[in-house]
Amino acid sequence: MSLQLIEENLVRQNKAMVLLSVLLEEEFSRLQQGAPQQVSLIELSIQELMRQIAAERFSLRRLVGAFSPGAERVAHLFAAVSGEVRTTFERLLGMLDQTEQKCAVQASKNGALARALFDQSKKLLTFMHDQIKPKNTSSYAATGRFARARSDARILTGRL
Repeated sequence: MSLQLIEENLVRQNKAMVLLSVLLEEEFSRLQQGAPQQVSLIELSIQELMRQIAAERFSLRRLVGAFSPGAERVAHLFAAVSGEVRTTFERLLGMLDQTEQKCAVQASKNGALARALFDQSKKLLTFMHDQIKPKNTSSYAATGRFARARSDARILTGRL
């Protein structure tokens, strides 16, 4: 019974990792489209899924410890289980590892794209701010705006 629960847990984790992979790919496409609200919604789903995966892993460690006291990982059970069960566990763990690696690569791509978009936006805002900022902040014109003073010498006329 306990081995069946361990196997079911591994199957759930595999399905969750496949879903995480799909969500990360969707997040990447939304980042490329420049849709920040949609990216935020997907990011919330990813965070919730990660929380559920962490809970499944905690549950798996508890199940492994209940089956074989002192064991913390599924790999520690290999000596205590039959060949067929061991093969199943190895296959599920292999699939889980492969999917985790794929998710890690995609998450790295998403992070790099998000940082690049942030840098681009920051530089554009800085450029725009520099373009509208007054060049000479020491004097005002008669209209209440900053005057553009000429840098060459002039003769002052008028009342003081």
